[in-house]
Amino acid sequence: MSTSQPPTPPSSATSFLPLDALFENPVFAGGAGLAGLAAAASLGRKSIILGAGALKRRLLVEVEISKQDNSYGWLLAWMSLPRPTGGFIQSRMTRLHQLSMKTSSTSIFDKPRHASFMLHAGYGRYFMRHKGVYFQVSREKQSSSNMTTGEPHETITLTTLYAQRHLFEDIFREAHELAVEAQEGKTVMHTAQGHSMDWKPFGNPRKKRPLSSVILDKGIKERIVSDVKDFLDSQKWYVDRGIPYRRGYLLYGPPGSGKSSFIQSLAGELDFGVSLINLSERGITDDKLAMLLTKLPPRTILLLEDADAAFVNRRKTESDGYNGATVTFSGLLNALDGVAAGEERIAFLTTNHIDRLDEALIRPGRVDLTVRIGQATRYQAAEMWDRFYGDIDGDGAGRSRFLQRLEDLDLIAPEGGQKTSKMHTSTAAIQGLFLFNKNDMEGAIEQAPGLIPRIYEAEEHEGMRVPA
Repeated sequence: MSTSQPPTPPSSATSFLPLDALFENPVFAGGAGLAGLAAAASLGRKSIILGAGALKRRLLVEVEISKQDNSYGWLLAWMSLPRPTGGFIQSRMTRLHQLSMKTSSTSIFDKPRHASFMLHAGYGRYFMRHKGVYFQVSREKQSSSNMTTGEPHETITLTTLYAQRHLFEDIFREAHELAVEAQEGKTVMHTAQGHSMDWKPFGNPRKKRPLSSVILDKGIKERIVSDVKDFLDSQKWYVDRGIPYRRGYLLYGPPGSGKSSFIQSLAGELDFGVSLINLSERGITDDKLAMLLTKLPPRTILLLEDADAAFVNRRKTESDGYNGATVTFSGLLNALDGVAAGEERIAFLTTNHIDRLDEALIRPGRVDLTVRIGQATRYQAAEMWDRFYGDIDGDGAGRSRFLQRLEDLDLIAPEGGQKTSKMHTSTAAIQGLFLFNKNDMEGAIEQAPGLIPRIYEAEEHEGMRVPA
């Protein structure tokens, strides 16, 4: 009689037979091998990238300059300077293959008179060499743009070895010196055009206007210049006493009396620029004015023209946030000395109608010195005559006849006397007369009646008598 034996449990070797068979399958083994190699390659690639990034951070240093920064233009001009070519390899490594053009020109009556062309480093990457050190330049135009102007953002990135990082300081110092040299003897005008909330240079820098070229009445020019220079020398005095370091001036008088010309010549005398805002211009809102005054360009005189325009718009902000097309009266006051008002500022306000101004504007702290620059006086007329005809009127006889002619026309007061009418002429009108008769002083004397303002000529036709 046979007995049944219990089944023998599978050995460990037989339990893994399917796994061994799977690995012995050439298709599976090949796929697993490729996957392993891919994973190893990916891991190695990431390790190399991370290692290269770490090495770059340790060995290299980068400086990024935005187009919004003042040094952006300085750096482009510096890179355009001719440099020693060096050896064959160096000259080919560092020469620029991508360039951009910047053209500046002067014209008279829309006809080009002179043009200058400058090739700047264009967009792209290239190598340059300065004082034996190589560095990489990358100029890029970003996909993003200024929300206000729509102008694309631009950057310049300089890269060199960390050990040579002192190179950047040397480059920026030379670029700044080059910019200063280019503006030597010139006055830079700044303005905020359109909806821009930033100051931008207005045209090319202008040749400095000599202070002596502007003729004001006796003592006025010297008084203002002395006050401004005293203010510039008194910063510590203001700080020690907790007084905001700013000074305001108001020049008022009829058009053509020389208010703006004097401010431009004063800027040249102080080696300052001029930041100009016309308060009657549409688009100059309270917010924009406040923002512009808090970030004035350094070493500039703030010039606010037509200050009376702010008093036309006294309306308060409505529920929709609209407060008019121009700056308001309260907006002007807050911008000049409000909580957010900037310091280290010299501000000049000009107006042709001082009677329209409020006493709140003229109080000290907003306007510290008010000066009238009015119609032409005998002193001004004599000084202007000497400037135009002094070389041909040696004995001054022509000047005496011209001044007497102006007195007879009651355009200027006699020496030590008073005018008998409200009729007046401006220094701009006298200069126009002299320009029309450049080398003919007799013609200037004969045509002096042309200085009579047209409004009085019109009134004469209606029956009013004009002095002969």
